[in-house]
Amino acid sequence: MAIVSTSSLLHQYSSFPKCPNFSHYSRFRPRLHFSSLRLSSSAIRATAAVAVEPDLGTQQNQKLEVDLFACPVCYEPLIRKGPPGFNLPAIYRSGFKCKRCNKSYSSKDIYLDLTVTAGLKEYSEVKPTGTELFRSPLVSFLYERGWRQNFNRSGFPGPDEEFKMAQEYFKSAEGGLLVDVSCGSGLFSRKFAKSGAYSGVIALDFSENMLRQCYDFIKSDDTLLTTNLALVRADVSRLPFSSGSVDAVHAGAALHCWPSPSNAIAEITRILRSGGVFAGTTFLRYNSSTPWIIRSLRGRFVQTYIYLTEEEIEDVCTSCGLTNYSSKVQQSFIMFSAQKP
Repeated sequence: MAIVSTSSLLHQYSSFPKCPNFSHYSRFRPRLHFSSLRLSSSAIRATAAVAVEPDLGTQQNQKLEVDLFACPVCYEPLIRKGPPGFNLPAIYRSGFKCKRCNKSYSSKDIYLDLTVTAGLKEYSEVKPTGTELFRSPLVSFLYERGWRQNFNRSGFPGPDEEFKMAQEYFKSAEGGLLVDVSCGSGLFSRKFAKSGAYSGVIALDFSENMLRQCYDFIKSDDTLLTTNLALVRADVSRLPFSSGSVDAVHAGAALHCWPSPSNAIAEITRILRSGGVFAGTTFLRYNSSTPWIIRSLRGRFVQTYIYLTEEEIEDVCTSCGLTNYSSKVQQSFIMFSAQKP
């Protein structure tokens, strides 16, 4: 069998005009383990014990708890049966069920599947190309092995600097619950967890293989195995959390990959508590210094992904009810932040 080098694999994705090392199929974007954690007030409120449901267990003295996760169908907090804790082993051994719609959820492989289609045997969905590409084992493997490193060609300052920038935006959320949506292979999820600044970090992605890759990185780092870090599969347009239950949401190099950025940001706004912060990075379609002829060409050829302008990103955030919008731009890179009033 022929052996293909990483560089040659990356070369296959080199036709995209905006970023020469990536094609129009590339995602340009940067979810286990919950031990005893000092949860934020919203999470603490969600751990009240409730009566035992007969269909969830047979042990008379076994308690059920209302979990911080919610049903993606009706947004009701899930009833959890199993060992407590915000860690991979505890969640893996737990069962989750929605009391309202009776839908059950459980861990598949090493992540908790909280998609609407979780558990379905006959029905399956095919997402847009930009989403399906990152469900590939190959792309998931390459993401931190050459793919992400090429972002610097478009102005991305690098993961370490981007993490520092995000931490500045999240100062007011320290001690609370952070959700890293579209986390990919967990590049930033791991950094947030290791920082110790949050009571819990949820690494969330729609790609099964990205979550598996994230777990591979986690299990190779002993310090991460004892942190409050959870892997969850979910759709950014149908986030499995109750309204007003999350302190911070991060989306690294992700917004342009979402089929509907406006729906995703509306969902993020819904789950944020009052004062909660949303921060993210993405590739701009163009910026204020881009010549008009280049703007025209990029508008014509960029179709697989939704690359927005600075003004469009701010417009979507404010239209979804977020305030205190701010941003930093470098070439085609933008980091933006907004807060829920």
